[in-house]
Amino acid sequence: MLEVCGNRSCKPDAVFKLQKNAGDETITIVARMRILLVEDEADLLSSLARALREEGYAVDTAADGIEGLYKAESWDYDAVVLDVMLPKLDGWGLLEKLRQGKKTPVLMLTARDAARDRVHGLDAGADDYVVKPFDLSELLARLRALIRRAAGHTQHLIEIGEVRIDTAGRTVCRGGEPVTLTAREYSLLEFLALHQHKVVTRTMLYEHLFDEDDSTFSNLLDVHVSNLRKKLGAEFITTRRGHGYCID
Repeated sequence: MLEVCGNRSCKPDAVFKLQKNAGDETITIVARMRILLVEDEADLLSSLARALREEGYAVDTAADGIEGLYKAESWDYDAVVLDVMLPKLDGWGLLEKLRQGKKTPVLMLTARDAARDRVHGLDAGADDYVVKPFDLSELLARLRALIRRAAGHTQHLIEIGEVRIDTAGRTVCRGGEPVTLTAREYSLLEFLALHQHKVVTRTMLYEHLFDEDDSTFSNLLDVHVSNLRKKLGAEFITTRRGHGYCID
């Protein structure tokens, strides 16, 4: 088992390597959703943020509860990974305040495995939890499931016409044939697919595709949308002038 521990990472080289397997013509592509990681242990914050970025997530970080609450309330994250024991404001307090105005999926990190602690977290509005030390692959799987459920998808397969998206395996096929996408193209596709039949604004896309350290340029989305249309069909993504994009 590969574990990420409270103040250290075990076997870090194994944690941060991406798995790519094209031997059976399946292309593994990294998803990119925006995550807030709130953790006060510097080593764990750094190693876990790095692991999430290697998985393709855009990651913002906070080292205490006050900073974490500010960011969680200020931006629309796809999920929050939240430690319980935090300075200034603990995870329970942060979660309680966040739930007064937002339904962002929250995955709690706790060093305590007592049933009352798990019940406390779930009753307070947490969507899931993992206990330290935890297996990184389990945390990533739970995070993917949270994001899918929040978007109304309980299954990891999304089929739109002849396009099939596997959000667990991070693969895309069209008409049964694998499609090669860049990480950013896949991220854009998955986000639009998870919000099928809804208009997604350019602002929303930039907020979910880039983290606080990224630079953004106004024509990047146009380039990625154009590339997706070439690979998936000219009519696959609809432009709603003055509003954004939509997959019907």
